[in-house]
Amino acid sequence: MMLMTVLMRARNALVRLLEVAIIVALGFLVLDVVWQVFTRFVLRSPSRWTEELATMLLIWVSVLGASLAYARKAHLGVDALVNRLDAPSRRLVEIAAHALVAFFAVSVLIAGGMTLVTRTLSLRQLSPAMGIEMGYVYLVLPISGVFFLIFAIEMIAESVVGLREEKA
Repeated sequence: MMLMTVLMRARNALVRLLEVAIIVALGFLVLDVVWQVFTRFVLRSPSRWTEELATMLLIWVSVLGASLAYARKAHLGVDALVNRLDAPSRRLVEIAAHALVAFFAVSVLIAGGMTLVTRTLSLRQLSPAMGIEMGYVYLVLPISGVFFLIFAIEMIAESVVGLREEKA
């Protein structure tokens, strides 16, 4: 029981970290867009870097937001067929779905994301207006992949425990 308490606290801390990161990034995104509008329409001299920064922040907010939505079980899903199954079968479908998410997180987000990050950093690809190395922008993929993987493992464990309880 002590282990479960520690794990739940760690999970809640990860979710809170994700929430804070998204809130901060979204706050900067709002400020950036307000500045962009102000310089374009009031000063009549649009800022060169604001659109690029807005795009980068939107990427981070979207990808990190997807992992937060997964942690909160708020992702969209088509469950009309699954809801017609009995409880043990529903748990098996849940386990399979979370296993697919874990596979996607490892193969695409973490492995593919790290390949993308290392290649763009080695090529020293820079963003045009701000001169930021694009590898740092793409770093959100493996970071989010780690979050997805942690949450998928947690949900698989939850479903396995639920399946055992339903069979007992």
